[in-house]
Amino acid sequence: MAREKKPKSGIRWQLWLPAAAFMIVAVSTALAAAKVREHILTDSAYQFSRDSRDALTIQGMVFAPRSKVMRVFAGDFGHSVFSIPLDERRRRLLAIDWVEDASVARIWPDRLIVRLRERRPVAFVFFRTGVLLIDRHGVLLDQPRQAQFAFPVLGGVREDETEEQRAGHVRAMLRVQEDLGYLAKDVSEIDAGDPDDIRIVARAGNRAVELTMGDSNFAGRYQNFLAHFPEIEKHSPGAKSFDLRMDDRITVREANPVKESGKAPRH
Repeated sequence: MAREKKPKSGIRWQLWLPAAAFMIVAVSTALAAAKVREHILTDSAYQFSRDSRDALTIQGMVFAPRSKVMRVFAGDFGHSVFSIPLDERRRRLLAIDWVEDASVARIWPDRLIVRLRERRPVAFVFFRTGVLLIDRHGVLLDQPRQAQFAFPVLGGVREDETEEQRAGHVRAMLRVQEDLGYLAKDVSEIDAGDPDDIRIVARAGNRAVELTMGDSNFAGRYQNFLAHFPEIEKHSPGAKSFDLRMDDRITVREANPVKESGKAPRH
């Protein structure tokens, strides 16, 4: 009977050699990475310096306060550009009211470039605390110094509303402007506090009038009013407020009792 061969004992080098080689490479790579990291974090060649005129390049900044943007990076000067947490700096930039979107990138060896996309205001809003601008998302914006805008006033917006609530008013205003088309240039105020009962302030003749427009057919109702305004002015020369919610009728609202001007042709 053949005697069974016992397995040879000892280290199986053919299995351990590749693993050992891998460990040596891994340790060497880690040590090299640590040295590179230490180098770029401590070497003056990578220092984010105030003395360098182009250390921080900001693109797309028009109305965002420069002081607020610079404040985001104030604590980074004097340190390696590679130690700056870019995601955190972007988050802080997005907290500035005029900034809608932002990106921050490192430029070898010691620079940062910031790209901003600013918000676009569409109207003024009047509060007890002052006059602000508002964008299509309902975000309130401080007025930049020495900047002039030709926007209508958006009425019906409250300071205690959420951005989404304010955005609803803005959407109603933009719907009115889109319907009015070129006629919107003569509208100085749109009250969208109740989207189902829009009121506007517009020019008729040589004065401003308040028009209750309802919730649709804004251009048709406004054109109908302008066509009949000379006749209305003869009968009610002091009237400043009119109800246009019925397409075939213009109601004059005076200081005293309300009276109707009669039926108007349908447009």
